[in-house]
Amino acid sequence: MRITLARFMRAIEIIRKKRDGCELTREEIAFIVHSYTRDEIPDYQVAAFLMAVFFRGMSAAETQALTEEIMRSGEVIDLSDLPGYKVDKHSTGGVGDKTSLVLAPLAAAAGVIVPMISGRGLAHTGGTLDKLESIPGFRVDLSIEEFRNTLRKSGLALAGQTNEITPADRKIYALRDVTATVDSIPLITASIMSKKLAEGIDGLILDVKVGNGAFMKTMDHACNLGETLVNTGQRMGKRVAALITDMNQPLGRCIGNSLEVIEAIETLKGRGPADLTELSVELAAYMLLLAQPSSEFDEARQKIRELIASGAGLEKFREVIELQGGNPGVIDFYSELPLARLRRAVGAPRDGCITQINTEQIGRAVMEMGGGRARVDSKIDHGVGIELCAKLGDWVKAGDPLCFIHAQTEEQEQAARLRILQAYCIDDSSPRLEPLVKAVIK
Repeated sequence: MRITLARFMRAIEIIRKKRDGCELTREEIAFIVHSYTRDEIPDYQVAAFLMAVFFRGMSAAETQALTEEIMRSGEVIDLSDLPGYKVDKHSTGGVGDKTSLVLAPLAAAAGVIVPMISGRGLAHTGGTLDKLESIPGFRVDLSIEEFRNTLRKSGLALAGQTNEITPADRKIYALRDVTATVDSIPLITASIMSKKLAEGIDGLILDVKVGNGAFMKTMDHACNLGETLVNTGQRMGKRVAALITDMNQPLGRCIGNSLEVIEAIETLKGRGPADLTELSVELAAYMLLLAQPSSEFDEARQKIRELIASGAGLEKFREVIELQGGNPGVIDFYSELPLARLRRAVGAPRDGCITQINTEQIGRAVMEMGGGRARVDSKIDHGVGIELCAKLGDWVKAGDPLCFIHAQTEEQEQAARLRILQAYCIDDSSPRLEPLVKAVIK
């Protein structure tokens, strides 16, 4: 009992210190992280600590320490026996964002080792694992040894987080989710970077989304997060860069798991939408540049485009699907994927130009049909989704299709239709279109 009370008293002192705006030592941060992981301090004290961080922030040194201690709460994968530079990519989450399915095979085909551990979607944003699990048989639950073996054979592995990696993050994130402390840049940074750096990577490219469909709604917030992520990774000895990219409309034309897999495959075949192709090429080129810093960016970009044109990226994706137990036939026969029963058009209510799309509402329409999850344990319907026909700057006539809804039931389709019609703004003038890549932080 004395030991427990002493620990409680120490936790109180750390909470008070951060509450008063003082900088914590690495030892104090390590105490909070590891004691909580071992269930030696209660939720309510860690909740108080998180709230103190939310309001007082953290210095660069504190953020680095928090990231490293969360990373060290579990196993850090050692990939030093694999020859080559290991680079991953992380997106802060968007609607229609399936770039990982495109850029990971392209970067691997270019010779980069890509150990990609991804997450599931939550709320209006999609998750890479949910998309991959649309592919019949595809296994994302690889053990660490299976993950290593797949990387050794293919140079690419696409998996989910194992129980051995960053257990502290799972506990802390669950607490952040119920204490309104998710939107803290030091806490976001520690959560993202601890998981990514536990993969054993040498470099990381970050896609920080900004706009009405992103968690970061303003450029100031997005750049602040991007700079903190890059700075933290570089302080930990990694090559890191971040792209700030637009999320004021869905990326590509498909939202929903199977539909996004199809669109990613089409992009690898050279037939993808322009925005998805552009962003995938840019991110993959930066991955190549991180692995080979002496390269010129234009050369890296051209190499990635050539890998699309030659089909090498597509064949790399086929290879990893087969290695991870999936049906590679989906590359050629999209009917092998789970698809929704209904496909219905939503017509434009008037003539005019698409001036605004409430991207979050489009994402929520898919989520409410079962294509996303309101809770971590929600079941996913991989077949439902939305296929956009009109995007920002497009002129439409009344009755022209804004999109097609892929639904299982009439009730789902009607609910999604209402959200979509409310999400689109049609006016008589053209909007000023934002660049897809708004800034690069290195």
